[in-house]
Amino acid sequence: MITDRPVEYLVGLVNELRKLPQETALVEFKENNDDAQEIGEYISALANSAALAGEDYAYLLWGITDTDHLVVGTSFSPCSAKKGKEDLESWLLRLLVPKIPFHFFEIFVEGRPVVMLQIERAFLHPVQFQGQEFIRIGSYKKTLRDFPEIERALWRVFDRAPFENGTAAERVSDDDVLRLLDYSAYFDLLGSPRPESDEGILESLTSDGLIHPCEAGGWTVTNLGGILFANRLEEFPFLHRKAMRVTQYRDSTRIEALREQVFSKGYACGFEDMIDFINGLLPSYQVIEDGQTRSTLMFPELAVRELLANALVHQDFLVTGTGPMVEIFDSRIEITNPGSPLVDARRFVDTPPKSRNEALASLMRRIGICQELGSGWDKVVFETERYRLPAPLTETGEEFTRVVLFAPRAFSEMDQEDRTRAIYFHTCLRYVNRGHVTNASVRTRFGLDSKRSAIASRLIKEAVVAGAIVPYDAAAAPKFMRYIPFWAPPLRHQVAPWVLDRTGPVQGVN
Repeated sequence: MITDRPVEYLVGLVNELRKLPQETALVEFKENNDDAQEIGEYISALANSAALAGEDYAYLLWGITDTDHLVVGTSFSPCSAKKGKEDLESWLLRLLVPKIPFHFFEIFVEGRPVVMLQIERAFLHPVQFQGQEFIRIGSYKKTLRDFPEIERALWRVFDRAPFENGTAAERVSDDDVLRLLDYSAYFDLLGSPRPESDEGILESLTSDGLIHPCEAGGWTVTNLGGILFANRLEEFPFLHRKAMRVTQYRDSTRIEALREQVFSKGYACGFEDMIDFINGLLPSYQVIEDGQTRSTLMFPELAVRELLANALVHQDFLVTGTGPMVEIFDSRIEITNPGSPLVDARRFVDTPPKSRNEALASLMRRIGICQELGSGWDKVVFETERYRLPAPLTETGEEFTRVVLFAPRAFSEMDQEDRTRAIYFHTCLRYVNRGHVTNASVRTRFGLDSKRSAIASRLIKEAVVAGAIVPYDAAAAPKFMRYIPFWAPPLRHQVAPWVLDRTGPVQGVN
């Protein structure tokens, strides 16, 4: 694979690092020091220093003297090294927060064994080892908290360092860029003519930040380019765990999986394949319209499409060891992505869009896969109401966000939580479209006829008691009562809300 390190490249890199006049904040030389605790602290210090310097990697080398940088060889072997009974690499990874990628390479330089540890830069927040953050001050390892000015500078770097700008592969030739990335899909999805020359193609990919020139020669494929347009995500070590996984189960449990598919193509060039595969697994049922029978998917295709796009775009790529996934059961579908949401899950319908991956979201919007207008969840709620499904359920944790769509369920089979959640989202949808909830709209939502208005009133009361909705005008007569979400401002009788200015209420209006 292009992202594997050829021996010639590794030897050349070691020799380039040896040319440095002295150790730096990004390079440390050792001979035989195999102290696991110190190695972990160095990973933290070098990762944070790389971020501060704006570099993708930092290096720790064994078998090189730290004074004149001569190759003397080393007896340290990371493959066989252990901490207690645990493999060294596993022990180090377990105690790092976040678990940034690092790689040991064992090679021979000038006929002597040399070990190189390549450490990727920190992203979004400093790397800790055993709960402590380190930094390099010149060639010395120090605790970060002892240098508050450097710590503030590091946080300013994180504010400007999005995941998409990170490196997926470096020193890639022209031919390998065109092999690694599905450039045909890039132009097709954008509706742009493909340049006739390779140079023109590379220039276009550069303009959108999918690649950029590498200082060591060739090209750097960015995380944005790899995650969206990879022909095979396996070619990019850090990205391959972010491939979408779809699993179908036999019933409502995870005991027996019937089918599983991991999509190795990038999100943009593989999105329609994901949708087609998922739709092919979704349960369906027969409906009769105009005397004809047709098959209908149990879950609205548009809602599934929007939730899938959201899971891809809004995930936290720095949550390691996991990726987005879709799980299909006989009575529900669950769509999960790494990372907790940036906004309150109860406010998905009305809150303006906010993404931790702005460049990715922008490009996905341009190619028509996702919305940046905040209307995606509106569509999800609208479709579940149109299909008379239970309202979607959102579950969040420190490192995941999950949305559950339920199969059709009779009104009599819905419990109070189902009904209150449905009324809440119904109220949110009505509110963002400049409307209110009434007894009649609730009956429409649940498919109740006019004779069941008392039931609709009871459902509204349950939602009010639960704190999900509030009266728009608490003084209105029961017949004219309207409702809004709990977070929306109720009617104020002192002055109408649309006649307020910076100096206070407009006189004479009530």
